[in-house]
Amino acid sequence: MVTVGLLAIAWHQLYPSSLSYAWNGTSAPDAAAAATCQQLRGHLGSVITLPSDVSYTNLTQESWSRTAWKRPTCIALPATASDVQQVVSALVASNVPFAIRSGGHSPNPFDANIDTGVLIVTDRLSHVTYDAATGLASLGPGARWDAVYTALDLYNVTLVGGRVMDVGVGGLILGGGLSYLSDLYGSVCDSVVSFEVVLADGSVVEATAAEHPDLFWALKGGANNFGVVTAFKFTTYPIKNVWGGAQMFSLDQMPAVLEALNQYQTTPNKDPYANLIINLAPNLGVVLLTLVYLKPVERPAAYAPFYDLTPVSDQTRFMTLHELMAAFPPAGTARWTWYTNTFTPDSDLYAQLSDLLVSAPEIADIGALEAGSIVGAVQPISESLVRAGQASGGNALGLQPVNQTWFSLNLGWANVEDDAAANAAIESLHDKIDALASDAGAILEYDFMNDANAKQPVIASYGEDNVQRLRAIQQVYDPQHVFQRLVPGGQKIPV
Repeated sequence: MVTVGLLAIAWHQLYPSSLSYAWNGTSAPDAAAAATCQQLRGHLGSVITLPSDVSYTNLTQESWSRTAWKRPTCIALPATASDVQQVVSALVASNVPFAIRSGGHSPNPFDANIDTGVLIVTDRLSHVTYDAATGLASLGPGARWDAVYTALDLYNVTLVGGRVMDVGVGGLILGGGLSYLSDLYGSVCDSVVSFEVVLADGSVVEATAAEHPDLFWALKGGANNFGVVTAFKFTTYPIKNVWGGAQMFSLDQMPAVLEALNQYQTTPNKDPYANLIINLAPNLGVVLLTLVYLKPVERPAAYAPFYDLTPVSDQTRFMTLHELMAAFPPAGTARWTWYTNTFTPDSDLYAQLSDLLVSAPEIADIGALEAGSIVGAVQPISESLVRAGQASGGNALGLQPVNQTWFSLNLGWANVEDDAAANAAIESLHDKIDALASDAGAILEYDFMNDANAKQPVIASYGEDNVQRLRAIQQVYDPQHVFQRLVPGGQKIPV
C-alpha cells in the first residue's frame, strides 16, 4: 500500500513557501488558494490557467448548464498522470479545495466546479486508443463519447458507453452510467477492466479485478471520493449496425405510449438486444419514443406493444448505433436542473404519471418561465442489467435484480432570476412522483447518480452494507478523507 502524504510532503520540501501566504485583505482560504495557484503556475507553466489568462473565461463556461458556471481561483489542465500527481500533491499540502471536471454535463452547481479553489479540467486527458489484439479500448476521462465512438467505428466495435455525444467519459462512468447496451452487459462501469487513478497521497495505482480489487469495486459508482481517474480500460463488443430511431406522438397519446411501455417491460424473457427511451415533453405537446435494436433487424418482436400505436412521425430505419445516438443534438436552453425517481413498472402508476404531467400546476408554472420547459425521460431497466453487472464482478450501486424504471425530470429555463421558481417546481414534481410510486407500492430506493439532483443522497441509496464497504475502502486509500474534505462537490460517502 502507498505511504500517505508522500508527494504532498515532497511538494513542501521543494516549495516551502506554499505553506504560507501573505495577507492581502482577502479571506484565508482565498489567499491560500491564490498562493498555491501561483506556485503551481511557476512549476507547471501552461498546465495552470489563471483568471488573468485569455483562456480562463472560456474554460469556466464550458459546462453545459450555466447553473454550473463558477469562478475558480485557477484552472489546472493536466496532460499526463504525472501532472495530476503534482497538482493533487500541492493542493493536499496546502489544504486547498478543488473540483474535477470531465465533460461538465451536470447542472448541479458544484458537481464539477468550484469558486474558491482549483478546478482540475481533464480536457487534455482525452485519448482514445484501441488494441485489436485484446479487444480493449483505453479512454481518457476528458474524452467525449462522440470521439470515443468515432475512433472505435474504424474497427467495427463499440462499448457500453454514454448515449449523449457531448457528455464526458469520466463523470458518466464513475456515476454508474447507462447505455443502450446495458441490458446485455450491465451499467457502463461494469465494462471497465481497469482504472488508473491518482490517490490523495499523489501516488498512481491501477485498480483491476486482480490488483486493488476493493478500489476497483468502489470506483464503479463511487464518484469522486477515492482519487482522480486518469485512464479507463474498457471491454469492447462487435456491434455497429442497428435498427431504430425516433417516433413522435402527440401529448394525448402519452397514456397509450406508457401502457405499451408497461407491456414491453413486463413481457417475460425480454430481448436484451432491445432498448428504448421515452421523452415526455408536456410544455412542447409531444412524446418522443426512441427505439434502439442492437441488430439490423427491422421491427423486431420485442417492440410489439408499440406497433398498434400510430406515431405523428416515424424516423426508424437501419443505421449505425453511433449515427442513431448522434441524431439527437444537445439541448440549448441556458439553465438546467434535474431529479431522478426509481420505481417498478406499474400500469396504474404510468396512467397517474400521465395525468400529473398534463394537469399539475407546476407544469404551467414552468411554461410561464422564459424558455421554460420540462422533459421526463422514462428509462426502462431490465433485471438483466443487474445480473450482468453481478457477473462482471459487481459494483457499488446496490441495484435490486428486478425490472425497474429510472425516471428523470429535466427542467430548462433562461434567466438566473427564475432559479428559485424553477427549482421549487421541479422539486415539487419529484416529490409528487415519489408519492405516487410509494402509494402504488412500486418505489425503489436507488437514485441514479448521473441524473440526480445535488439534494438527493445518492450513495446512501446504495444500501447500508455498500455504504459501510465504501467507508472501509476509503479508509484504506484515503485515510485523511482528502476527497471528502477538499472536494466538496459531487455525491459524497455518508459519514
